[in-house]
Amino acid sequence: MKKWYDNAVIYQIYPKSFQDSNQDGVGDLQGIIKRLPYLKKLGVNTLWLNPIYVSPQVDNGYDVANYYAIDPQMGSMADFEALLKEAHKFDMHLLMDFVLNHTSDQHPWFQDAIKSKDSIYRDYYIFAGENGKRPNNWASFFGGSVWEKDPLNTGEYYFHLFDKHMPDLNWKNPEVRHAMLDIARFWLDKGVDGLRIDAFIHVAKADLYQNFPGNIDPVVAEPFYANRPQVLEWMNEFSHTLKAEYPDVYLLGEASSADVTLANDYLDPNGAALDSVITFRYFTEDLSKLNPNFSDQYQPRDLDFEAFKQNQVVWQQTVDKPNLYLNNHDLPRIATRFAKNDNQAKMYALLMHLQKGTSVIYYGEELGLRNINIPEYEGDESVDRFVKEATEAGLTKDEAMDMVNQMHRLASRGPMLWDDSPYGGFSNVEPWIKGINEQNVSAQDQEDDPNSFLNFYRKLISLKQTELFAKGAYRMLNIPGKTYVYERHLDDQSAIVALNFDHHSIEIDTDKTDVLMVVGDYELHDGKLLLEPDSGIVLK
Repeated sequence: MKKWYDNAVIYQIYPKSFQDSNQDGVGDLQGIIKRLPYLKKLGVNTLWLNPIYVSPQVDNGYDVANYYAIDPQMGSMADFEALLKEAHKFDMHLLMDFVLNHTSDQHPWFQDAIKSKDSIYRDYYIFAGENGKRPNNWASFFGGSVWEKDPLNTGEYYFHLFDKHMPDLNWKNPEVRHAMLDIARFWLDKGVDGLRIDAFIHVAKADLYQNFPGNIDPVVAEPFYANRPQVLEWMNEFSHTLKAEYPDVYLLGEASSADVTLANDYLDPNGAALDSVITFRYFTEDLSKLNPNFSDQYQPRDLDFEAFKQNQVVWQQTVDKPNLYLNNHDLPRIATRFAKNDNQAKMYALLMHLQKGTSVIYYGEELGLRNINIPEYEGDESVDRFVKEATEAGLTKDEAMDMVNQMHRLASRGPMLWDDSPYGGFSNVEPWIKGINEQNVSAQDQEDDPNSFLNFYRKLISLKQTELFAKGAYRMLNIPGKTYVYERHLDDQSAIVALNFDHHSIEIDTDKTDVLMVVGDYELHDGKLLLEPDSGIVLK
């Protein structure tokens, strides 16, 4: 049966950085409403909002203190309902970011849990250890141990896979699973069309008293708290319950470390039954040029192009509808990370979004936005450690900070550039994120330029939604060199996407003659396609 999301092109909005309507430096829901005509003209048909719940903002909204209310910085519930209504008027669907692995330590459940060991909410979280001794040597993804002392001074610790102010929920407790379903129902009953399920692969943990072997303490023990067998069981229960009650709901899961086999397991209709999953394993990096004299955490690295091609073709041939993305709020922007120039940034867009699968476009990607330069990462100990190590190895502080700004996820969350006013039309006051965007690439400037990123993306999105590129089969062609060439075919239609990232021209035999999109320079005659360096084409 055909679903509305079969032809979805998703636009990810980081609300704090999209549009500030009340001039407090923070983007909000009314700001998004203001920009719906822009998004409609862009051609996207589905919006994904990063978290907008009440939150202390320790992790920019992923630390939820109240799942049933809108954070006042973003607006009110009336603003949200107005956004939902207006989005639907524009024939757009809306996805809420749904955080189910952890809450804020300010959530009423946790606040009650640390008042008494007899609290009914004590078992909503994971407490372990005794006599002031941690249960194991596992490390948090945010640095340090996963264990933080119980504020009740019981000698126990609570588990936090991320920041210490974000305690993990205990999914072994059926009451937690029921509570998460009730929260999902609340938003779906309002008319929300789907959920982007954050960090679901971490809800199950191994034996809490089992150390991870090695001489490091604490140590990242990902096999002990990622993609455990019970994840499938619990997500199956969650998704099947929701789909029985809301048959048209779209469930997009963040499976950051899932390989292609696990992704298929999470998409199995008889198993976890998610509709799509986001993996962070698409972009295989070349680590050969990293400086061994200091931490590699924020050292820029090139794409291992051959490995990337192999990785992509496996996903394309194994997963029925892969999630296609170049950027998101947890990664550097592609125009900073891998693209060497504007042509390459457009070529990566053709490469990724015209493949088989559901496209997710990160706000500003359609303008060619790069990472911003942030002068200081206040409170981020990882940056302090990196800069200290890099300067001790001989780099200047400016050189070290340039590396950080190329790789840090916060640098990808700069304000949207709407016009040429002092703060890019995002706000009339200094934005919440203290960074510098040196680009002059606003939406206003690009509107009437036929060669702009914006108009390029409008064409790309329109092409993506044609039957051939929405439903067609995929076959990668084995063309030597730093090239990426694939064919899409459906019934009697076919097209090729040919991209040349190499330093020399390439020649390809083709019977295609109809040029749908082009980047850079090419020649096409007598069944031969000649692509110059940093050039790409879509031929039908």
